[in-house]
Parts: sequence; structure tokens; C-alpha cells
Amino acid sequence: MSFPENFVWGAATAAYQVEGAVQEDGRGLSIWDTFSHTPGKTRNGDTGDIACDSYHRWAEDIALLKEMHLKAYRFSIAWPRIFPQGTGPVNPAGLAWYDLLV
Repeated sequence: MSFPENFVWGAATAAYQVEGAVQEDGRGLSIWDTFSHTPGKTRNGDTGDIACDSYHRWAEDIALLKEMHLKAYRFSIAWPRIFPQGTGPVNPAGLAWYDLLV
């Protein structure tokens, strides 16, 4: 099997599965926080509280993407990091973190 010359290799992540830092810098709770902390809902009681700790290790994560020569990275946004109450004012610390990531 071969890929076209202009094929773009990349990686993708989901915020809850990689970010961690669920109680830092003003982040609010998500439905996944509530679900994963409900006894019996996840295997071994696992949660995304720390996850891959990409919130603290984002520079290392980006370096790994570069080392693998990937040309694309798709990530999702944890809306509770942007809107801690679900609506209302934006959380500047949340926006600042995504600005660093981008």
C-alpha cells in the first residue's frame, strides 16, 4: 500500500483524554468529570484528572509531534476550560493555554 506524495500525516487527541489539570486555572467541571467520578462508571475508577498531563507537558507533546515529522495535529477544546460555568464570561487562563498550544 502506498500513499500519495501529498498525503499529510498527523495525530489527533481529545481534550479530556490528554489534558488533565481538571481543577487548575479556573477550569469548570465537564460531564466527563462527573461521569468518571461516579462509582462503577469507569474501569478501575479511572478519571481524566491527570490523563496524559498535556496541560503541563504541552511543549514536550509538540516536540514529539515534530520528532515524528507529523504535519498536522487535530485537538479538541475542553469547553469548561474556556467557559467554566458553561456560559458567561470567558476564562482568560483557559484561552491563554490554548494560545500556547497553538
